[in-house]
Amino acid sequence: MEDLQLKINPEVALVFNKYPETVRNQMLSLRKLVIETAKEIDGIDQLEETLKWGEPSYLTKIGSTLRMDWKAKSPDQYALYFKCTSRLVETFKIVFKNTFDFEGKRAIVFKLDSEIPTEELTYCIKAALTYHKVKHLPTLGI
Repeated sequence: MEDLQLKINPEVALVFNKYPETVRNQMLSLRKLVIETAKEIDGIDQLEETLKWGEPSYLTKIGSTLRMDWKAKSPDQYALYFKCTSRLVETFKIVFKNTFDFEGKRAIVFKLDSEIPTEELTYCIKAALTYHKVKHLPTLGI
């Protein structure tokens, strides 16, 4: 395992600071889980934190983009978004069908007042961050 170089766009912090206080801690916890998961993956030496569509996003050279956001139109939830043309969410629906709530082919949705199943979500994050290495595997290495 190599030391992870985190490349941070300073504008991401502004987005996190603009979230309502009721959701900010959950969003920061989700961010921390993404970064900690990336640190544990062999083959990832750099994680880029940037904005895509105004949302905090995470990119690796061997993975698919992960985004996260909270939206005022659904104030009681926030989500982790995946590239909808990938097999990520369809695979998560098979492996974790009773664990997560999903939004189509693009997101895992969390309720603000619910605990995140961290262990299971770590597998999903790892699959996304390494997608180009695992996309040929039946369940993406989960």
